[in-house]
Amino acid sequence: MVLKSTNSIGLIETVDMEGATHVQQLGARPHTGRIYRTLAVVGLATMLLATACGSDDKPTTAAGGGSPTTAVEENVTLRLGYFPNLTHATAIVGVESGIFADTLGANIKLETSTFNAGPAAVEALFNGALDATYIGPNPAINAFSQSQGQAIRIISGATSGGAALVVKPEIADAAGLAGKKLATPQRGNTQDVALRAWLSSQGFETDLEGGGDVSIVPQENAQTLETFRSGAIDGAWVPEPWVSRLVNEGGGKVLVDEASLWPGGQFVTTHLIVRTAFLKDHPAAVKKLLEAQVAANDFVNANPDQAKTLANQGIGKITQKPLSAATIDSAWPKLTFTNDPVASSLLLSAKHATAQGLLKETSLDGIYDLKLLNEVLAAKGSPVVSAA
Repeated sequence: MVLKSTNSIGLIETVDMEGATHVQQLGARPHTGRIYRTLAVVGLATMLLATACGSDDKPTTAAGGGSPTTAVEENVTLRLGYFPNLTHATAIVGVESGIFADTLGANIKLETSTFNAGPAAVEALFNGALDATYIGPNPAINAFSQSQGQAIRIISGATSGGAALVVKPEIADAAGLAGKKLATPQRGNTQDVALRAWLSSQGFETDLEGGGDVSIVPQENAQTLETFRSGAIDGAWVPEPWVSRLVNEGGGKVLVDEASLWPGGQFVTTHLIVRTAFLKDHPAAVKKLLEAQVAANDFVNANPDQAKTLANQGIGKITQKPLSAATIDSAWPKLTFTNDPVASSLLLSAKHATAQGLLKETSLDGIYDLKLLNEVLAAKGSPVVSAA
């Protein structure tokens, strides 16, 4: 296991050979995968108990039904996760510009952690290292399903679009993928589900161990760029900026722009989720976070050049490798920064994950709690959004 970074809340983040990010308390003994998964289960059980047994004097939340808003109490700590991807530009710009800190105010202390793929962020949320995180749809679905609908709520959209299948130039069409090896950021993450579903629609069979007509391997995004260059893989379904990097730096071409598979080209790439227990116990702090989220998206949309600079600044701090101007300029127009969670695309993603054996059949009733977001939007005179 290779050390990746130490984040602002004293957690060591490491990346294993499969590209999965893991979180460890600074100074603690390293956990084996088995122990770490046990801790995640224990954390999830504790979370569910806390959600089910909250005291009567706390504000309450019905599943998907919203939370009463109270004054922010003193000294609330809000632990927020996000990824060093342009699809998470709302979060990166919000942190780098100071919008988040300024909007949250003196009574809410913001602590941040970064991840490379959704399942790792969900593990951190389950075992208590996070209160909220920007994340893709399929890890959010899995978190909701694994906790029997108790652990998390989607409280806002963030980004639509910005994912694609990039392949070697000699691959002319889907038929040319037979017998090839393709990468995704992590098994069960949003792009992994999208790739498996698309391959199935093209008549290919895949399995979760990398076999089948087309082999799918999980890799951390930076590793994917290197393996693509070396010829160890033939393509990858990835989010921006990695789509543009595989094209500009790896010599690849886009075979499938995921936007072409969705009505109006709109599909959720990134949204904001929160632990249900935190939403229940600190609704005013969550509302302040949503005010910050909306303000950050407003800034990103109104000031694209400044937003690109801030996003690249943040990515450079996290990865030690800022993006080229060409990569950002190529990726940015493919992204839509929106507070709308594009709920219809989440439902179809869940069906795809179930069909691919990555998710048990599950109801998503109650996964959205958009009441506080709509209060924030209404106060600004902006259109409200729907979970329909």
